[in-house]
Amino acid sequence: MQIRSTMTFAPLRRLAIAVLSTGACMTGVHAQEPVLTRTPATPLVAQDPYFSIWSFSDALNDQPTRHWTGSEQQMSGWIRVDGKLMRFLGTGRGEAMRQVSRALTPTRTIYDFEAGGIRLTATFFTPALPQDLDVLSRPVTYLSWTVQATDGGRHKVQLLFDASAQLAVDNDQQSIVWGTSRVGDMAVMRVGTDTQQVLQKVGDNLRIDWGWAQLAVPRQAGTTTAIIGERERGIMLDKGVVPQADDLAMPRLAHQNRPLMTLQVDFGDVGARADTRRALLAYDDIDSIEYFKRRLPAYWRRNGMTMATLLQTAENEESALRRRGEAFDRELIGDLEKAGGRKYAELAVLAFRQTLAANKLVADIDGRPLYFSKENFSNGCIGTVDITYPSSPFFLLLNPDLLEAQLRPILDYAAMPRWRFPFAPHDLGTYPQANGQVYGGGETSEDDQMPVEESGNMILMLDALAKIRGNADFAGRYWPQLQRWASYLRENGLNPENQLSTDDFAGHLAHNANLSIKAISALDGYADLARMLGKKDEATRYRATAHQMVGKWLAMAKDGDHTKLAFDAPGTWSQKYNLAWDKVLGHDLFPKTLLRDEVRFYLKHQQTYGLPLDSRKTYTKLDWIIWSATLAEDKAAFEDLIAPVHRYMQESPSRVPLSDWYETTDGKQVGFQARSVVGGVYMKMLATPGIWTKWAGASVKTK
Repeated sequence: MQIRSTMTFAPLRRLAIAVLSTGACMTGVHAQEPVLTRTPATPLVAQDPYFSIWSFSDALNDQPTRHWTGSEQQMSGWIRVDGKLMRFLGTGRGEAMRQVSRALTPTRTIYDFEAGGIRLTATFFTPALPQDLDVLSRPVTYLSWTVQATDGGRHKVQLLFDASAQLAVDNDQQSIVWGTSRVGDMAVMRVGTDTQQVLQKVGDNLRIDWGWAQLAVPRQAGTTTAIIGERERGIMLDKGVVPQADDLAMPRLAHQNRPLMTLQVDFGDVGARADTRRALLAYDDIDSIEYFKRRLPAYWRRNGMTMATLLQTAENEESALRRRGEAFDRELIGDLEKAGGRKYAELAVLAFRQTLAANKLVADIDGRPLYFSKENFSNGCIGTVDITYPSSPFFLLLNPDLLEAQLRPILDYAAMPRWRFPFAPHDLGTYPQANGQVYGGGETSEDDQMPVEESGNMILMLDALAKIRGNADFAGRYWPQLQRWASYLRENGLNPENQLSTDDFAGHLAHNANLSIKAISALDGYADLARMLGKKDEATRYRATAHQMVGKWLAMAKDGDHTKLAFDAPGTWSQKYNLAWDKVLGHDLFPKTLLRDEVRFYLKHQQTYGLPLDSRKTYTKLDWIIWSATLAEDKAAFEDLIAPVHRYMQESPSRVPLSDWYETTDGKQVGFQARSVVGGVYMKMLATPGIWTKWAGASVKTK
């Protein structure tokens, strides 16, 4: 199963189309798959919060390609068939080729075009393999173009691809330089700012303006490369000839005759036999994260690897990685469909690369992996606990080491004397500088903190990590911090005071019933961790406390056929998505009748595009719906709750990387986009123990 779309835009039908895979680098044949009308946006190059390029339109040649923030970061492509120029990627000159399909898998995005008796297949392959941290951390996406005749004849075919200097600047007013070098048998073009202010800017709506965008082209028949300006490209499109030397008029502002890393391919006469050319689009960010004033490199650099060596390694391993990627895609999609049905699987496929691309994997000074999230279009914070929490099912399933790499910086921070509160921190700073909390009262006051929320989040994630690993050794290293947080939850968690939860956009709320569930479940999680660490008395005491709190919770929350939003607010309701951990972790604190009643109530209150977050508004959170749906005992009820979310994915008028905060009435984005929290979709996979164990145990151990 792939997410596929045809470009007829007829009413949604269950069709099946076989995609022909051709060329030496396109191993394997795509199975017949269901067709989707579209997704809100399509990942093309989705590596990290800075190197993240998307198509915001149905057809790849309808709009310029964009950074996840919406700013243009143009890649462009044309094909010339028997002298006629046609465009397949981006905007500009030439007639648009007819896009006949788009396929989306966890690691690949594949477009098919037809015109002039030629079929063109354009593939963007990112080996985003969470189980192999070396490969996952490489900032490389493989591009390939396969052409073949479809009319029985032969045609002269040329192809042009370019990547703009926009990939390496925050805005077009910045000054840039560029150059070309040889790395092995590859021509490597690169472009970047001339100031190179590494890790200097912090914030949300920013693009990287240090390091080097790179287009590496292996030696292949008929390929020519050069870095040229847009004016020269226009001449080239007219004449079909690439200049023999790079433009040398530098430095200059990025918008001035914008420089382009350009590849031209002369395929010659093309017949029924497919022919493929390829390139590597990469980004060398030099240093990736500032962590308490230390500059940390990307994880792939930890053993001294240079960018040149990385490009050579990536090129040498291209064929093997394609095979691994295709096998990974098939297996993961099969298990997703087995666990939750076809619509669930399609939603999870779209969430896959987005989840990873909102994080950055770096190496600490001892070589250990650290993994930092960015709150994309939320507030730009780095390492936010209530971003890690909803995305954690993805990492618990696909590589628990990545969750540990997210938790360790927060735990180390909480152990510092500068963190003086009895509850867990909210964040580590503003991306890409992780130098201490900036949200709410920061390190100075308890104003606008999330004490119950973040303490509960940390303990629950540590318990889940211990469950899948079979030991609590990692949690044990930070036991003094966990003791403080558990004590805080014991005193303040049952009936929380007026405070924020992870749904902080909804404002402060006292007596929050769903937040209380988190505190109670976390206390039982703490008891579980204590038991695994041989702390029997502590385990018994906290387990008993959690059970006592459940009885009180049930009495305070009950409101007829459902439970309240807040204990003092009869006639209200909310999703009790935090109950998912009680089921997934096997705590069984809360009665199964509660879960059944909640699901029954949710099914009655769905809107066109999903279940509202609570009774105050009609907006919702995508991740929490899937957690709430995971409470269902039978597959039919789960699929009934998933179906409107799937419809939102297909019909939302907001053309952005998947927004997790949207209106259930019209499918419009309310806020947020491209956030890692969509990894919460994978919660359903954790509710199937065999699937969770299978995937979590498959990680590649690296040194």
